[in-house]
Amino acid sequence: MKSTVTPHFDLLFERYPALNGQKANVEAMYDLLADTYKNGGKLLVCGNGGSCADSEHIVGELMKCFLIKRKIPAQLSEALSAYGEDGEALKTHLEGALPAISLCGHSALTTAYLNDTEPTMTFAQQVVGYGRPGDILLAISTSGNSKNCVYAAEVAKALGMTVIALTGEKDSKLSALADVTFRAPSTETFKIQEYHLPVYHALCAMLEAEFFA
Repeated sequence: MKSTVTPHFDLLFERYPALNGQKANVEAMYDLLADTYKNGGKLLVCGNGGSCADSEHIVGELMKCFLIKRKIPAQLSEALSAYGEDGEALKTHLEGALPAISLCGHSALTTAYLNDTEPTMTFAQQVVGYGRPGDILLAISTSGNSKNCVYAAEVAKALGMTVIALTGEKDSKLSALADVTFRAPSTETFKIQEYHLPVYHALCAMLEAEFFA
């Protein structure tokens, strides 16, 4: 782990000592995400209810500046120079991004699929379209057994993707499928969600420090 990354990791467990038993899993999730981005892959994220909101939140932190200013790639900056004032404005305001897609959006696609086929497979359908070997699916489910998340994970594994999961403390279908699972130390939905947020914030901060510090 880079020296710029480690403080975010350490701060997570300093602020939330109840998570100390999950240190190895958080580090493993970070390593998988960092390797995926280094190899040109992307992240797909899904969840229901509050976890749907978390999915969108994660994408927001990865696709633009989170804690530090991010420069766009030098090659892109140089190419934008060809567009004069427009190019200079773009270079001034665009930010570096880590590619991530929430499977909870895309209302026209999801409602068409819900209406025409099988509602619980709408995330899985998007994995079929977006997923490639080497990408990662992050499935967020407080129970770990949400059908639409489980179906998405099964398709992701079949496509040669890596699956990581945020769940509660109980064994679940997702924990059995995932390459790495963070298990929040609770069985109550709202408490599980409260633990998920600082974990994904730490991961986003660590990735930003890895690629843009």
